[in-house]
Amino acid sequence: MSRNTQMMPFTFEDRTGNLHSSDFDDIYDRMFLRITPYPHPSSGNKNTFAIYVMGCRSTRRRDTRHLERHPSVILEFAETRPGLGTIHFTQSPSSNISIPMHTYLRKTTFFGGSAHGEDNADEWDSSLDHFRENLKLPTGREFKWQHRSIDGHEWTCLSGEGYIVAHYDLRLPSTVVYGVSGNTLTIHEAYSHLCVDMLASLTIMRYIADHGL
Repeated sequence: MSRNTQMMPFTFEDRTGNLHSSDFDDIYDRMFLRITPYPHPSSGNKNTFAIYVMGCRSTRRRDTRHLERHPSVILEFAETRPGLGTIHFTQSPSSNISIPMHTYLRKTTFFGGSAHGEDNADEWDSSLDHFRENLKLPTGREFKWQHRSIDGHEWTCLSGEGYIVAHYDLRLPSTVVYGVSGNTLTIHEAYSHLCVDMLASLTIMRYIADHGL
């Protein structure tokens, strides 16, 4: 890998744009991620998805190579209200950490009110334009995802200092592309060690938006 490539942001092509099933392949072949329904959900919860670090770029035709790998993160969304669900960090079979999603995410509204980890999903503000999600990652630093707050970005992740850390972009219907999806997740090089966490937190945020939580 060249020095110039190491200094460039990770730009993952989101192959499908599907929240629950897609490959995220860095355009410079440095990392390959996959999110897909988890084949071994607890208690038969079909609303469970896993993020895998794949060893190589996936083909345009979906495969089942992830079944040979151990997931890095499992997202177990609640099948019924109240509650959002649980995120499981499973980097190795012997080291598992499970955290309620409402603890993993801390919501603070722009208007000065705040809500910290409520179990009642009805109390979650349903308007994503009126709040920001503060995210505590393992580094101890705080980040927040914002929805359509910056022109051209569907989602933007900002550092505590207000700098753009990552952004997720969907292809506009009017944009013509050839051989690619046009959907991308970009993570700045200084935060490349958090790629899995960024994808996991983005997935939770998109889930909240899609389900009006």
